[in-house]
Amino acid sequence: MSLQLNQIVPDFNIDSTEGPIRFHDWMEEDWAVLFSHPADYTPVCTTELGEASRLQPEFAARGVKLIGLSVDALEDHHGWADDIRATQGHALNFPLIADSDGVVADRYGMVHPEADAKLTVRTVFVIDPRKRLRLSFTYPPAVGRNFDEILRVVDALQTADRAQVATPVNWRPGEPVIIPPSISDERARTLFPQGWDAPRPYLRYTHLPN
Repeated sequence: MSLQLNQIVPDFNIDSTEGPIRFHDWMEEDWAVLFSHPADYTPVCTTELGEASRLQPEFAARGVKLIGLSVDALEDHHGWADDIRATQGHALNFPLIADSDGVVADRYGMVHPEADAKLTVRTVFVIDPRKRLRLSFTYPPAVGRNFDEILRVVDALQTADRAQVATPVNWRPGEPVIIPPSISDERARTLFPQGWDAPRPYLRYTHLPN
């Protein structure tokens, strides 16, 4: 199965390090970042879970819940959590799914046979409160994920939704945004009374109020 952007993501019931989870209910009205690992006790993923735990308050401040996944058993997860705390300096502070039967991996298309027919690839899914997939990444085994970038795209998605804008390359909060071509100049004057700069008719930059 291959999930497409804006599709409602599959629901599931499963065990985790924080007890049984029914995914859609667990999300409530929040955003979620679901990210997978090929196995427990893998070095790159150990660093990622430590960094995600360090940044968890930043995600929570944006109304985003973090949840990890590995195909190993729950008892292995608890041992791995001890290693994460000891080596990364941050204790695991969000659920880690025990997908030993591959139920979630299958529904979310996390197994790529050309990479490994039995293990999940290292994917990231950003899911909005409507349970719709808004963004996904897939990383190779040797390259650690950039959680600062995941925070950045969450900021961009939430800003785009809230203000009816698009965000330019490398955008960060507080920087100019783009008025989408689907919004006419007439409508833009109502939505963006602060005005805009247009180096080209299709490229209109504006600043959002704080």
